[in-house]
Parts: sequence; structure tokens; C-alpha cells
Amino acid sequence: MVNPKCIEKEAPTVKEKAELEQENGTGRQIGIMGGTFNPVHIAHLVAAEQAMTKLRLDEVWFIPDNIPPHKNAPLTSAKDRATMLDLATKDNPKFRVKLLELFRGGVSYTVDTMRYLKEKAPQNNYYLIMGSDQVNSFYTWKEASTLAKLVTLVGIRRPGYPQDPQYPIIWVDAPDIQLSSTAIRRSVATGTSIRYLVPEAVRKYIVEKGLYLDETNF
Repeated sequence: MVNPKCIEKEAPTVKEKAELEQENGTGRQIGIMGGTFNPVHIAHLVAAEQAMTKLRLDEVWFIPDNIPPHKNAPLTSAKDRATMLDLATKDNPKFRVKLLELFRGGVSYTVDTMRYLKEKAPQNNYYLIMGSDQVNSFYTWKEASTLAKLVTLVGIRRPGYPQDPQYPIIWVDAPDIQLSSTAIRRSVATGTSIRYLVPEAVRKYIVEKGLYLDETNF
């Protein structure tokens, strides 16, 4: 499990830098999934698995935001979000949680993260996995043109959803699970079951910690 103290006390990027510098000279195919993961749910995991298997990626890295640039909802603590991600991904040996943006602090911009990753492990190829809504808004991201050159853009296709990519993209078909973290938080706050919407270990953690009980948290 993620060490809760590491987010609060460990020097920024030290742990992640050490891991990256251990990479050998052989390039790997790495999927990147960013977001607040507030909380992580099954649609995140299904999208990651479908992209990984269909594109034959070596791993998918889940990178939680510190402060998201495009969302205003109050965030659960970095410690809780990172722990839930760890619980959700621990049974898949090809899923890894990377805390680069939490260590870096401030507003989390994907282009900054990808510059760092490419600098530390230039032999790797990175695939930025996005939902259809993210694909359509990608052009508004910080330095979108630069980011599109650093990574291969991957979109999870949603049937019937208008898709208007402004940059070259690889589309991946996946089960259409219309679920959001906002819906999960709302369900918890209103006493509705979230069983099977999140991994069971995540559901138990939410209950144990009393997360999302405040109805203003969505």
C-alpha cells in the first residue's frame, strides 16, 4: 500500500526519479492515465486494461493530479486518493501508481509531467489514454501541441459521443461504462450503494474513512 507519509514528507520526485533511473536501455511502451481519481472507479480500470491489451503496452501508469487545472470540485486528500489507487491496482502487475504530480505540488499540467518522463527515460514510448470528453477538450490543455509530440494520444471511444480530435489519435473501443467520480461521490453522500462501481477494497476504504459523506463534495 502507498505509504501515507511519503506524500507529506518525502522530497519531491526523489522516489520516482530513483525508479526511472533504474530503467534499462530497452524502450518500453507505457500507457499514462492521469486524473484526480476522486475516487478511482471501474471505468478507469476497464479503459486502462483495454488500451493496454489492444495496444500491447508493457504497463499503464496511473498518475493522480495534485491540483487539476480543469476541475473545481474539492479534492479528497492526496493520501486518500493515492491509497485508493494503490488498492484498486495492486492485483494487476502491469498497473503502477506514480506520484510524480503529488510530489511536485502546485497545479498539475500533463505537459510538465511528460517532459520529465521523457528526460529521465527517453527510450520509452508513452501513450496518453483519454476519454472521449478529454479528446474533444485536449486542444485547451497547456501546450497541447507540444504534448502531442511527446506522447501518442489514445482515445477511449464512446458510442454516440461526438468525437472531434484536433490532433492525430489512436481510438480504442471499450465497454461503454458511463460512470464518473462525481456520480460515485454523490451516491455515497446520498446513501446509495457503490458496490461493484468501485473495487471492493476501495469501497471498504471509503466506508472506513468516512469519505464523501459531505453533500457539498460534488
